[in-house]
Amino acid sequence: MQYTTQKASVTLSQLAIVDVQTKLTVVMPVGDMQVVIKNCGILLQAANLLNVAYIVTEQYPQGLGPTVPELATLIQQPPVEKITFSCVAEPKFNRHLTRDHSQVVLAGMEAHICILQTALDLLSTGKQVFVVEDAIISRNPANKANAIERMRSAGCVITNTESVVFEWLGVASGDAFKAMSKLIR
Repeated sequence: MQYTTQKASVTLSQLAIVDVQTKLTVVMPVGDMQVVIKNCGILLQAANLLNVAYIVTEQYPQGLGPTVPELATLIQQPPVEKITFSCVAEPKFNRHLTRDHSQVVLAGMEAHICILQTALDLLSTGKQVFVVEDAIISRNPANKANAIERMRSAGCVITNTESVVFEWLGVASGDAFKAMSKLIR
């Protein structure tokens, strides 16, 4: 499938933050996990500021705990609970997908399991998938690298937090630009 643009558009995008949960974060590389939480927070704040639809998921929250507090304070609707690795295999996730938004921006964990399977399934439904490389993580960095290569080869756009935010903004003026510039610093 060919797309005329490889840029995330605020009018076409929907953000999915996948499984950034308390008990799962403690088994990740500490420094990398802090960066992922920070970048997921920036993406959520930008989505809230710019009215980008988003979905937050939790994998088996009874066992893996809730979404980390740093992100939980930013979400405005309850997370979608799931036991499937691919978010697309969870009917509640699909009900929250905005049908008229052709792009899904993915962040969260783990890159080689839930992010990978969700990305591949979203592609199969015709969505353009943007994977935010600095907002995803796996316990083993080699697994993350392999997942990124697989997603890129499958047709996902591999991007970063700042690129997504500034593509959503589109212009370097106004209150939204000022607010987002402060977050990025």
